[in-house]
Amino acid sequence: MLSDLNSENLRFENRHDATMKLLELLPTHQMRYEGWVLVAISAEGVPIAEAIAKKLGLGFDVLFTEAIYAPNNPECQIAMVSETEEIVIHNELVDSFGINLDFIYGEAHRKYEEKILKYVYKYRKGELIGSLKGKNILLVDEGCETGLTVLTCIKTAIKTGATSVSYATPVIAANVFAGLEAVVDEIFTVHRVVNFVNVDFYYKEHAPLAPEAVKAIIDKSPNYLPFQKVGEIKSCSIQLK
Repeated sequence: MLSDLNSENLRFENRHDATMKLLELLPTHQMRYEGWVLVAISAEGVPIAEAIAKKLGLGFDVLFTEAIYAPNNPECQIAMVSETEEIVIHNELVDSFGINLDFIYGEAHRKYEEKILKYVYKYRKGELIGSLKGKNILLVDEGCETGLTVLTCIKTAIKTGATSVSYATPVIAANVFAGLEAVVDEIFTVHRVVNFVNVDFYYKEHAPLAPEAVKAIIDKSPNYLPFQKVGEIKSCSIQLK
């Protein structure tokens, strides 16, 4: 749905409300039948991915990324690196600031070593993401303002051998939606917003998730693939008989 700031129903009550509305748009029968894997691409995307995975009896994972910022502006993201060291660069910003690519690659390696590997050990017992090869992947987040994170995750999923890559988010900037259409199989969203403000704006109740909260969600979920025990998720082929 293409929306602007005058829309009465533009804002979600909370992440649960956004998840339920997003779920209505997903091809749930197809996802069950084909055994899609959901992949949260941010901490805030974890409860959304977990809720959908639980509802559909599917597995989910988390793909870790870290932002790289301009050397003279710690709030300006110029690139993103994933746990497989795939890098996506915001070329317009890099060119306008005259930033050397060696700086970006150096920062990417530093972020990988100092932050991403810690996430991998904490949330996946030291194993890099291995649930994407040969799978239909649905990347999940709570909102999309610039597209830098999802582009990095799309690149990672493709390089890791995913069969297809789709993206689901409750709210997205309209111009970003248009740019992503060419690089994903499907985009599922409740609102495409022309005059996008920021993700926080579209949630009446919204707070960042602490690492402990994210860990609690995945520890308790039988659908989290890295911690999954054999037999915890029923075969979708059985469910569909």
